[in-house]
Amino acid sequence: MKEECLICSAPLEYLETDILMECAICHKKENSKTRCVNGHYVCTDCHTQGLDSIIAVCLEETSKNPVEVIEKMMAMPFCHMHGPEHHVMVGAALLTAYKNAGGNINLHSVLIEMMNRGKNVPGGACGFWGACGAGISAGMFVSIISGSTPLAVEPFSLSHRMTSKALGKIGEIGGPRCCKRDSFLSILSAIEFVKEHFGVEMEKPEVICRYSSQNNQCIGKRCPFAGINH
Repeated sequence: MKEECLICSAPLEYLETDILMECAICHKKENSKTRCVNGHYVCTDCHTQGLDSIIAVCLEETSKNPVEVIEKMMAMPFCHMHGPEHHVMVGAALLTAYKNAGGNINLHSVLIEMMNRGKNVPGGACGFWGACGAGISAGMFVSIISGSTPLAVEPFSLSHRMTSKALGKIGEIGGPRCCKRDSFLSILSAIEFVKEHFGVEMEKPEVICRYSSQNNQCIGKRCPFAGINH
């Protein structure tokens, strides 16, 4: 089923300015630009309910392939075709594969940090901020493994360069947004970046999309992961 509104499956609409909306699930009121054409709004907390279950999955994972890791997350009940859960999942998959490939991190603690950071990037950031949350998540991943802070020197540089690399790949393809495509682009960019700058080699697979039938705005053969291109 092609998924849009979590309440009624109607298409989403994106407003030019924030208005006060009430979540159709928990009834929290907050400003947002996103709702369905029937007026339903679902807040980020409700949209990503169950996201914390990825921590246990990542801690048990042995794969060095971050695409394989994130696809396991994408198959979990909390994950929708599009949504801000991807802003956490990209970084979490990279942290997991990085650890399994020999990266020196405390996986549990960095996954918690990734969860806290990624949840702060709202849905729709790709269109409204000019920075896709999946690409930002890749930058957060590098920020975490390098120990970057606002006062750092080389880690500060590396995390910004990682975000730039991921967003550049996303921008080259263009819109409309696809959280799956942009997650894969960000992860593949990070695999190359980490090998070059950190000397840790995660596995880099060929990615062939299995989600196009769920995406009302699929760009077809323009997508590098479309089956027709493989």
